[in-house]
Amino acid sequence: MSGFLESSVSSQNSQGTKRKWVPKEDTTLVSYMVDLHNVGTFNADTRFKTDYLNELERMLEKVLPHAMLKAKPNIESRFRTLKRD
Repeated sequence: MSGFLESSVSSQNSQGTKRKWVPKEDTTLVSYMVDLHNVGTFNADTRFKTDYLNELERMLEKVLPHAMLKAKPNIESRFRTLKRD
């Protein structure tokens, strides 16, 4: 329950509202991205195919129903951040 409370907190800055990700959400996201890669359905050489964000959104909704994660901008932005870090 506390994961939901923490994840729904956002901060306001000059560019808009930023969503705070909790470790459970990060772990689940990375786990499902690895699953999608291993299954091969959404692979295209070294990148994911176009609909992978929507599939991740559906998968995360089942495990984290109250997180309200959307493919764009939430998952896409977090994916870029994780890639960079």
